[in-house]
Amino acid sequence: MEGFKKFLMQGNVVELAVAVVIGTAFTAIVAAFTEAIINPLLAQAFNADDLAGATVGIFKIGLLIAAIINFLVIAAVVYFVLVLPMAKLKERQDRRRGVSPEEPAETDVDVLQDIRELLRAQQAPGAAPGSPRG
Repeated sequence: MEGFKKFLMQGNVVELAVAVVIGTAFTAIVAAFTEAIINPLLAQAFNADDLAGATVGIFKIGLLIAAIINFLVIAAVVYFVLVLPMAKLKERQDRRRGVSPEEPAETDVDVLQDIRELLRAQQAPGAAPGSPRG
């Protein structure tokens, strides 16, 4: 039970829960906006009663257009209202802590290359035959 509590209190789980709740609320807002404003405008452009009835030949293009618009509006709002401000906040906090954003993180490859160089430096010039030479 202790491990489960620890898992629930991790930052990622809490952030994910908040994201799901906010995403659900945003979906409702964007769907209402699209239904009330965008759909009538596009339906008028296609001379249809509603966007779902807009067709090009036998294809119901209106449904696809509405879904794409919903996605783009949700993505833009999430980016500009949540992602961008959080990135700026993190950057500001990192500056206060003295962490340089230009400082690249050391990768596994970098560590392995350092180990290889240390092993090469430790290897004696007259090593026995059959010993590794890197």
